[in-house]
Amino acid sequence: MTINHFLLLLAISLPSLGSTATLPAQSEEDPGLGEPAGAAEEDGRILQRSKRGWMWNHFFLLEEYTGTDYQYVGKLHSDQDRGDGSVKYVLNGEGAGSLFLIDENSGDIHATKRLDREEKAYYTLRAQAVNKFTNHPLEPESEFIIKIHDINDNEPKFTKETYMATVPEMSDVGTYVLNVTANDADDETYGNSAKLVYSILQGQPYFSVEPETGTIRTALPNMDRENKEKYQVVIQAKDMAGQMGGLSGTTTVNITLTDVNDSPPRFPHSSYHLSALESAEIGSAVGRIKANDADIGENAEMQYSIVDGDGQEVFSIATDRITQEGVIAVKKPLDYEAKRVYNLKVEATNTHLDSRFNYLGPFKDTATVKVTTQDVDEPPVFSMNPYIIRLHEDTVTGSYIGAVTALDPDATNNPVKYSIDRHTDLDRLFNIDSNNGSITTLKSLDRETSKWHNVSVVATEISNRRQTTRVPVFIKVLDVNDNAPEFAMIYETFVCENVKVGQLIQTISAVDTDEPLIGHKFAFSLSTQNPNFTIFDNEDNTARILTKRGGFSRRQLSAYLLPVVISDSDYPIQSSTSTLTVRVCACDSRGNVQSCNAEAYTLSAGLSTGALVAILLCVIILLMIVVLFAALRRQKKKEPLIMSKEDVRDNVVSYNDEGGGEEDTQAFDIGTLRNPEVMDANKLRRDIIPEMQFPFRRVSPIKDNTDVRDFITGRLQENDSDPTAPPYDSLATYAYEGSGSLAESLSSLESAVTEGDQEYDYLSNWGPQFKKLADMYIGKNSDKDT
Repeated sequence: MTINHFLLLLAISLPSLGSTATLPAQSEEDPGLGEPAGAAEEDGRILQRSKRGWMWNHFFLLEEYTGTDYQYVGKLHSDQDRGDGSVKYVLNGEGAGSLFLIDENSGDIHATKRLDREEKAYYTLRAQAVNKFTNHPLEPESEFIIKIHDINDNEPKFTKETYMATVPEMSDVGTYVLNVTANDADDETYGNSAKLVYSILQGQPYFSVEPETGTIRTALPNMDRENKEKYQVVIQAKDMAGQMGGLSGTTTVNITLTDVNDSPPRFPHSSYHLSALESAEIGSAVGRIKANDADIGENAEMQYSIVDGDGQEVFSIATDRITQEGVIAVKKPLDYEAKRVYNLKVEATNTHLDSRFNYLGPFKDTATVKVTTQDVDEPPVFSMNPYIIRLHEDTVTGSYIGAVTALDPDATNNPVKYSIDRHTDLDRLFNIDSNNGSITTLKSLDRETSKWHNVSVVATEISNRRQTTRVPVFIKVLDVNDNAPEFAMIYETFVCENVKVGQLIQTISAVDTDEPLIGHKFAFSLSTQNPNFTIFDNEDNTARILTKRGGFSRRQLSAYLLPVVISDSDYPIQSSTSTLTVRVCACDSRGNVQSCNAEAYTLSAGLSTGALVAILLCVIILLMIVVLFAALRRQKKKEPLIMSKEDVRDNVVSYNDEGGGEEDTQAFDIGTLRNPEVMDANKLRRDIIPEMQFPFRRVSPIKDNTDVRDFITGRLQENDSDPTAPPYDSLATYAYEGSGSLAESLSSLESAVTEGDQEYDYLSNWGPQFKKLADMYIGKNSDKDT
């Protein structure tokens, strides 16, 4: 029975279908849901049950309504509705007022829009009856659901538009390939709208699909990738259990057959022809051959080998892993004159075999390779490489020391001439006969200068000068005992003055530039008998020098010369005399050297201890005076002669007149102090540099202090009344040494045009008598006018 809505009535406790949904009534006993009418007794009590309205909870509505009017959903009715128009029905919840409308007077519900179950499957709403005039609820608010019934309006859709799958070739029938899945948005619980059935539209007879699961499997045995590698399969999914009228969807499955090693390698030719020059180097490639394999990847990898033929020992074959070619290379030198053609049997075998396909036969193939040797004009070939020649260093110049031999390997056997590469024999020590290759010496050889000589000999074909060959010739110079031994080092030997008889003072050793076969063996001795020292040979190439007496003295002799003879044991015996210098030194009781200087000894021996101490004190005092004098000079450099006017005290009159510098010998003439009458004459020459210097020092004629006092008083008055004097205190100095002083001018101030400080040491330049007189005078006359 097809209906577009359901009504559920509940009278007492039994549901029934109808067209009206009655809201539950509210009894006086029960303000909530009503109870069924009736009464019963329990434990002597009477239980009263009131009448209750119907229970309801669902309305049903088909999706995708296509009518022009609003779709009728159902009707609400309350037991309190007496038909007088005082009851108003109110609807709340999902879609109320927009998607779902209710007639407040009749309680009819309509859907305003077409509904899609796949978009929303049900709606929850709440209904209530209220008094239209007072808005007081007549019934409690009740909840109900409007459920959307499904129709088959969605086709199946696969999870992927295109699937990719692989399956090994030569697989058995029914081998699993892939599982495809489709989904239907329709309701699975209602009808067959979402019940799917899978089928194959394209890809038969190679593949099949299971209708219920969508599993794809192989359907044809022994599918060969080498015949066809890729397949396109179309799978359909249809709802309504595959019945007519159902909706369907499709997907494409691209299936690739993967390779297995089911194809053996095959040479395209049964025989190959290659050629190689006889001059080909060891390891050089002669040619390449390749077997074809229909497989790919590792199934097509091959290994080549030479399994037979007369060239097995002359040639080798290796596999190029990139191109899968067999590379034939030279294993031994080729000789056109010896053998011209070689035959090889080459085999190609798969490296990755599959035992499932052994029935197809052996997975290998063979081919014959013929290699022809080609003739080339070869350079001469030496009989040896390299040559080693030995000779003694005393070999006479022009002697024969050895020979080299080279021949033309070609059938023509062209004659060869020899030469020495002079870049390897810059000193031109050797010569070679160009015809027979015999080598002789041009100069004498010295093993101590060079033990080995490496020269290159060149052999050249006379008929073709471009065909040349070089060979190294190593010439070893053998030793001859022609050098005498000598001291191994320079010895600094000393003997103490207080040495005892037989005391060791030096151990000596020797060296020899010769190289005897059995090693060095040196003998030591004194050239003459020596009364002071003796030598003892330790017989291990060392010797000891011992004293024969005690009590040496530096005053008598500061050093002794001891000739030592050193001989070797080779033939002919070589010997040399080396002189050992033995110095006489002063030592302490333990034998530690204190002094070996003969002059110091003589000086200390000629003076007493007191004299040496006095000399030392004098030296110290002189050093202290020098240091003190240097300190005074440094201090005077730091203190300016002219201080600020606040620091000028007592006997200072500042004229702020620097004079003409050290060359100004007339600025202040010391003669004025001796002869005041010349003061006015010298006044105008204060800043004039004299044209001549006085080379002698005047002797002061002053005998007492009276003239000096009068002179200074006059000078003070002169400066006080001088209209050209500066308005501030200035310093007047009389440290003038006088005409003819060897020290020249000692003016305390620089020239008036000089602004920098200048150092003047007055004490070192004043005459001793004047300095003493000035100091004494200034000490006694320290009044403010001075």
